Amino acid sequence: MKPNLSNLSDNLSELQTEYAWLQRQLARRGWISHGYVQDRGPGAGGPCYQWSRKELKKTVSVALSKEQYLWMKEAIANWRHVQQTLKRMEQISRIVLFRTIPEPPRRKPLSKRVLGLN
Repeated sequence: MKPNLSNLSDNLSELQTEYAWLQRQLARRGWISHGYVQDRGPGAGGPCYQWSRKELKKTVSVALSKEQYLWMKEAIANWRHVQQTLKRMEQISRIVLFRTIPEPPRRKPLSKRVLGLN
């Protein structure tokens, strides 16, 4: 059963359960790649597929076959899912850290914004 990913529960056992579920989701992901793919439609020499990404602040583009395009499209979707999963795992890690490890005295409690939990 998929836990509610937007829930910032006070219950540490629920957070641990959600974290374990997220770990399993990461393990199920296939190939990954960052960037974007486009089906540019028929061109002068037939269909035109393209993969673009940023490298050192420069855009790099590569022409693809249809098979490469389909493979890369799935890899990019997996990459995005992995990034969302890691973001939630990071949030849970911070919640657990600040609720379980002693911290220095503070004048006011840390906000969700400061902890990156919004």
